[in-house]
Amino acid sequence: MVGKLAQPGDIDGAERRRLLGRLTQALVRGGKKAGESGAGRGRWLADVFMAVAPRIPIRDAATLSEHHHGLTGELLADDLVRTAAKATMAVGAIGGAVAAAEFAAPPLLLSAPAQLVAETLVVAAIEVKLIAELHEVYGDVVPGSGTQRAIAFSVAWSKQRGVDPLAPGTVSLAIGAAAKTALRNRLMRTLGRHLTTLGPFLTGAVAGGALNRAATRRLGAAVRADLRKRRELPGPRNPG
Repeated sequence: MVGKLAQPGDIDGAERRRLLGRLTQALVRGGKKAGESGAGRGRWLADVFMAVAPRIPIRDAATLSEHHHGLTGELLADDLVRTAAKATMAVGAIGGAVAAAEFAAPPLLLSAPAQLVAETLVVAAIEVKLIAELHEVYGDVVPGSGTQRAIAFSVAWSKQRGVDPLAPGTVSLAIGAAAKTALRNRLMRTLGRHLTTLGPFLTGAVAGGALNRAATRRLGAAVRADLRKRRELPGPRNPG
């Protein structure tokens, strides 16, 4: 479900809402089974994301160009960031609209924490996908198996930077303790941002969508700055 939700151009709003609802229900069951709470919840969230990360679909440069009307270079990178920001904005807006409806029926707010976790996982997946595909566009392909690459891009996401090819263990099969902590902290910060979706009426939808969009744009700019240090691309640069 997370993998499908991370493909912004392939599903409409109704299908996105349905999948987000199904994901929330699955997380409720998984959370109860894990029996996690407090600080342990962050570890559980990181473990769930690392199980999901290798299943995030990553397109190569040729496929990306085909899917984005033949764009290449900086123009393709611009479009990737714009599309990802639109997708994370949609996730925040959907979650905020659901939360606004739930204010009319307080007992339903019991599901809100799981809904926020679902939004967090989807936004993280969209942004990890963005990082991975920007590397493809800039010709900075990260080697390794699907799992190894997923770890590298997830660690990069936790740092809000591009993958550092010189860092030890960049494509290690096992994610180290420090990297796990960084990933957990980033996920929890993203989860905290989604608390804005609990605003009444439509304030949550507006705030959640706007904050997600701005955060994804900042991430895209930071990753592209790192990648440009290693390779310049043809085409005009988008300053933000």
